[in-house]
Amino acid sequence: MRFIDSHCHLDFDELADNLTEYMSDASASGIERFVVPGITLAQSESLLTFQQQHPSCHIAFGLHPYFLTERSVEDMPQLVALAVQHKEKLVAIGECGIDSHCDDLAMQQTLFKEHIKLANQLGLPIIVHHRQSHHLIAQAFKQVAPQFGGVIHAFSGSQQQAEYYIKLGFKLGIGGTITYARARKTRDVVSCLPLSNFVLETDAPSMPVCGFQGQINVPVRLVDIFEQVCQLRVEPPEVIAQALYKSSRELFSL
Repeated sequence: MRFIDSHCHLDFDELADNLTEYMSDASASGIERFVVPGITLAQSESLLTFQQQHPSCHIAFGLHPYFLTERSVEDMPQLVALAVQHKEKLVAIGECGIDSHCDDLAMQQTLFKEHIKLANQLGLPIIVHHRQSHHLIAQAFKQVAPQFGGVIHAFSGSQQQAEYYIKLGFKLGIGGTITYARARKTRDVVSCLPLSNFVLETDAPSMPVCGFQGQINVPVRLVDIFEQVCQLRVEPPEVIAQALYKSSRELFSL
């Protein structure tokens, strides 16, 4: 079986010392490719070198809500210029979005809409971060409609919310959340909607799966997430793996 980790931060310091080992372990488990999102202007630019060093990684440029500063409004035009210059090397725009736990929601909303415009301009999907902000993301989508879909990273929500995003051409990122029994709503969504609406992701080094709390999350844990999906579905594992692999390839044009 073949897999794609559709969202992982393999360039983060937490993974640096053992990255070759982590990627080798993932490869041995059938994880062939990785999508590594951008989080700041400087880090997005550094991903160009990272991708050259790790050809199985595909990259995106974005300003993550966690890392916004007063300078971020000035950084956005530079990110746009960088993305236009290196369009052929990108599979998406993001990670971007709105996080109600972070400061300055007005700036987040403004910058999120700028990311959507950039994705539309370049014909790319967007990688959307959310936390208690589905209503604010919906507002942004009404003001600037995303034309090429994307992925709702670390989806956690109801079937109604899932169907709203799917109608807009988005796929739902399914990660470690579903390995926890308390994530009943999200597990229900995974069990009942067509497999073509989902992609697998680890968010390594963050979002550890159940049983590995407090540890650095690594790409090979994608297999644990897949096994949990298999427990929630009626299809044979081979069918599930093939559908999820195809879903990621289609979304990111891999």
